[in-house]
Amino acid sequence: MASIFTQIINGELPGHFIWRDDRAVAIMTISPIKPGHCLVIPIEEVNHWDDVPEDLSAHLMHVAQRVAKGIKEVYQPRRVGVMVAGLEVPHTHIHLVPVDALDDFDFSKQRPAEADVLAAEAEKVRGALVQLGFSEASVDS
Repeated sequence: MASIFTQIINGELPGHFIWRDDRAVAIMTISPIKPGHCLVIPIEEVNHWDDVPEDLSAHLMHVAQRVAKGIKEVYQPRRVGVMVAGLEVPHTHIHLVPVDALDDFDFSKQRPAEADVLAAEAEKVRGALVQLGFSEASVDS
């Protein structure tokens, strides 16, 4: 059975996209630690991050760096944290979280977000990315 991320990527479930190219997407997570928390996900389903082919792994980091620039524009955090936890969904994904302190990496702070809030956050980050010249952010939510 396809992972929940594959179902979102394929349009079978709703998702708030902020990036899409031929190898990866970035979406807002439905349970953010902080506003702006998003996920970079390969289109190809790979369960463990250390099994991701090297070229795809490099591409995911490339996308993560670009999306982080949009997050920095919108939220102006001290840093954009990067995490690969991989426990909740068997499909590799990179968490990008605007952080100001180490305790901003605490998954116990995750809270479900309403769809309209996620849509608004996605729109802000997409807008910043488009302003930065990244056409891959010109996606429908």
